[in-house]
Amino acid sequence: MAVKRETREIFRYAAPFATWIALQTALPAAAWAYAVRSAATALVGIFCLWRGGSRSCATVTESGKRVASPNSEHLGEAALSPLHLLAGLLVGVIVTVLWIVPEISTFYRTWCCWPIGSLPAASHHPSPYDPAVCGWALTITKLIGSAFVIAPVEEVFFRSFLYRWLQKRDFRAVPLSRFNLSAFLWMVFLFTLEHDRPFAAALAGALYGLAAIRWGLASAIAAHVTTNLLLALHVIFSNSWAFW
Repeated sequence: MAVKRETREIFRYAAPFATWIALQTALPAAAWAYAVRSAATALVGIFCLWRGGSRSCATVTESGKRVASPNSEHLGEAALSPLHLLAGLLVGVIVTVLWIVPEISTFYRTWCCWPIGSLPAASHHPSPYDPAVCGWALTITKLIGSAFVIAPVEEVFFRSFLYRWLQKRDFRAVPLSRFNLSAFLWMVFLFTLEHDRPFAAALAGALYGLAAIRWGLASAIAAHVTTNLLLALHVIFSNSWAFW
């Protein structure tokens, strides 16, 4: 029974991110494909959130009576106070600056971005997300998916699930506020592998992780959403399509 419960909880936390990665692998790098990926991931995330809420709010006693569970936990587990929201927004702004400013250096763009030796910002290939290529509807869909779908999904997976699972397989028994250096470094490393700016991604993963530990998951989500939203606006208004 305990194994089944743990498997169900792992699925609840990991399924949206797994959906994203699976569709990223299966579909081409096209604006319509990103829209499909965002929609599918959002639907899976909503389903997991709903199922988690319905199962975590109460337990059933031997007499059949439903009572509140003392250990209940939801994907939206940490309440977000105004101060924690402000802290998350500030972290998001800092990460945005750390992501954009190094791009001024040709050396950085050439040797510190994947693939090594390329010059992403000087690419002559039009971005599939440029409205001149795909239309404004799909460009805005890209912005929405980047900021409001994958950002919270990554935070739930990397910070709330993976960081705690690396400490204990029954990860829900691990307080998110507990700092574990080994788990933290692995979490940052794996988060970095997912991005094409490894140095910026490592700093982002570390700052989001510290925000989650210090102020809760919701603060880390606020930070990540802020970063991705600001980056998207920067891409659109400065024609910096290499970020996408």
